[in-house]
Parts: sequence; C-alpha cells; structure tokens
Amino acid sequence: MEGTREDRASAGRALRKEVPRTGHAAWDPASATRDPINVLEDQGASRIAELVPVRHGRMASSPFAFFRGAAAVMALDLASTPATGLRVQACGDAHVSNFGEFATPERNMMFDINDFDETLPGPWEWDVKRLCASLQVAALQNGFSPEECERIVLGAARSYRERLAGYTSMRTLELFYDRISIKDVIAHFPPEYRPLVKRDVKKAHRKNHLRAVAKLTRNLDGRVRFVEDPPLIVRLENTEFAMAEVMSMIDNYRLTLADDRRSVFDRFDLVDVARKVVGVGSVGTHCWIALLEGPNHPAGDPLVLQVKEAQASVLEPYVGESPLEHHGLRVVSGQRLTQASSDMFLGWSEGPRTGRQYYVRQLWDTKGQGDPMAMDVNNLAHYGSLCAWALARAHARTGDAVEIAGYLGTSDTFERAIAVFSARYAITNERDYRSLLAAIKSGRVEARMDA
Repeated sequence: MEGTREDRASAGRALRKEVPRTGHAAWDPASATRDPINVLEDQGASRIAELVPVRHGRMASSPFAFFRGAAAVMALDLASTPATGLRVQACGDAHVSNFGEFATPERNMMFDINDFDETLPGPWEWDVKRLCASLQVAALQNGFSPEECERIVLGAARSYRERLAGYTSMRTLELFYDRISIKDVIAHFPPEYRPLVKRDVKKAHRKNHLRAVAKLTRNLDGRVRFVEDPPLIVRLENTEFAMAEVMSMIDNYRLTLADDRRSVFDRFDLVDVARKVVGVGSVGTHCWIALLEGPNHPAGDPLVLQVKEAQASVLEPYVGESPLEHHGLRVVSGQRLTQASSDMFLGWSEGPRTGRQYYVRQLWDTKGQGDPMAMDVNNLAHYGSLCAWALARAHARTGDAVEIAGYLGTSDTFERAIAVFSARYAITNERDYRSLLAAIKSGRVEARMDA
C-alpha cells in the first residue's frame, strides 16, 4: 500500500467526487430486463443433469432460498452499480446464511464467513450489498414492516463502516491475529438473546465428524458404509467414477497439505465414498463425501471429508479471471486470506479423467449458524451487524481499510444509500423468484420440490 496513512485516507475521501456515497442507492427494479432463468440455465449446463431439478426445487421454496441460489444473477446486476475501484478479497456470496460459528484447529470456537465458493479479488461494495440485500429479503419474508427492514439493514451497514474504521488503528499483525471469539459473539447480543446464542453454539459443538458418521453411515456386514438416498446421496459404485480415480485425487490432495497436516492425514485409510448434494446454489456441482478411518479407537476413529467441485467464480465475468490457475486453489487461498483460522484439512485436487477442480475440507467440524428465518426483529438486527463485523474484518485483512474508511467517513450517508438499494433489490429478487415459479409451472424448467 503506497503513501502515508493520511495520504490513503485522503485518497479515499477524494473518491467521493467520482463515486458519491449516495450513488450506492442506485438500482431500478424496472431496469432489470435480463432473464434470471437464462442465468440459471447457463449454470445448469455444466452441472449433473439429474440434480439440476433439485436445485430449482430448493430455490423455489421461498424468496430467500432463491436469493441464496442466485449469486450469479446478482453478480450480473452488481456489475452495473457504482463502485470505487478499491478491491478486497471478496467473498462473492456474502449472504447472511454464509456466516457462522466453527472450531479452529486449536478447538476454539469463533465466528466468521464460512463459504468461499465464489471468492475472488473484487469490489468491497458488492459484498456489502449482497449481505444487506439478503437481510432485507429475509426480513421481508419474516413479515417485518418496511421500517423494521430498514433498521436491520442500516444496522448492518453501520456496523461494517464502524468496524472497518476500528480496524484501521490496528497494526498489520494485530489485524491478522484478530478473530471474533464466541465470547465476543455472546457479548455482542443483548442479554435476552444470549441464551439463543449459547444454544446455537451447543448445537455447533454437536455437529462434528462423529455425528456425520452416525447420520450418514450404517454398519453393513461389519463394515461402515454411507447409506444411499438417491439422488441426494449416491454411493461411488453407482456413479461413473471408480475408486482408482478417487485414490488419485486423494494422492494429489495430500500434497497440498502442510507437512504436519499431511503426517496426520496419512494415519487414515479411505473406507467409502459417495456423491452428496449440498446447499442451494451449489446443487448440481460434483460434490463428494469421503469416509476415512484412523487406527486409534476401538469404537471407530473416523474422519469425513467433503470434496467439492470449484467452478469459476460468478464474479469472474465482471472482474476478470482468477490469477490462480486452479479454482480449488482459488477457494482455498481466498479462505485462508479471509478467515482468521481455517480447517486443518483444507486443500485442493483435480479429477484425473475429467479435469474437474475441487477443494477439500472436513464435512462437519463443529459448525453452526443462526437461522435468520427464525429470528425476531431485534435478534436479526444484531445478527446482521455481527455478520457485517466479520465482513469488515475480512476486507480489512485483504484490502486497504484506511482508504475504504476514508471513503465511508463518519456520517450515515453510505448506510442510508445501502438501505435504499437493499429495499429496491428485494423487489427485483421477488420478481425473479416469481419468474422461477412461472418457469416451473410452464414446464420451461424442471423442479424437484421434495429434495
């Protein structure tokens, strides 16, 4: 970063002339003439055909579910909105359900962004707008009034601005050591909501590899194997792939681990593999779960890995290709840059026959999150500002926080513009959601509604 601290802050303030902060309100629902179904169909062309209807069905369940799956649609829209030109390692899909609690390798619980499929260097504004628009959509679906929706979005945007400003006072190493601990999370909420936070943390503690094994496997003839639930879970032998290909992928993956992690990984043997549908937006990509067994416990010593296909980021058409030639590496690198601490088995690999690129992590490693659809107004307002805190921290680590903070200033001008944008974009999202329902009804797209 060139220039003194004051030079960078001054440069940020100067950007207001080129890109007024009030300009971030700009979005006209009537101008969104693109066909969202075309975007979904284009994505579906590279996915497993029998699973595309599952994706459509999940997105059709609600406006918020549609929003979750429509990152590519919103990326297209965001490309036409004002931006300062300041870049960070963008999440690319920073909606409210892509944040949560998880355990570090040291077994400390923390709160952070937890999805990086779309990560790429890009405009910081796009992450803020996707987060705040997701809060607006969730709040509307919860039946909150326009005034309540605005309060939730304003609180998140304000939290982003104020937390980012706070990070400008940190030394570089302090910033990279900083993390949002569970104690911080509990203290962030008013006393009446702290029992709910503690409940979510307890649920996260229970969502670990042992529970994954208990839920997803059965003992068949003395051997632990994944239980099929087609098309959501399909054993390897019932797909087009062979175990030899999986072993080749595993060998490539282990080389991406640090020496100490590789030594731990080498204690495990591969037991079983299955294809597993996950999420909403990711449905239809190639995603696998692998059961491995270690030597050290008479009742089982399991490790469950998720091997998830990494395609090009939805941001790529608008910000340029990733400087990294492997999309699995793109995801891993973006996650490590952004998160305070990442999964100890995070790595990447490539399919030997198909050339598909993957990243690898533990399936469940003490992970949890709040459910925005089950929150009242005040709870969602505090949760939204918590997510914005994590986003500000990620952007401060990977961009010039001083310059961005200089641009944002100390007034509420930016957050009020974001509140207007979010209200307007929620109208577009509702219209796009209705377009999907109409496409399903007309037979243009197929949807499996029960998956």
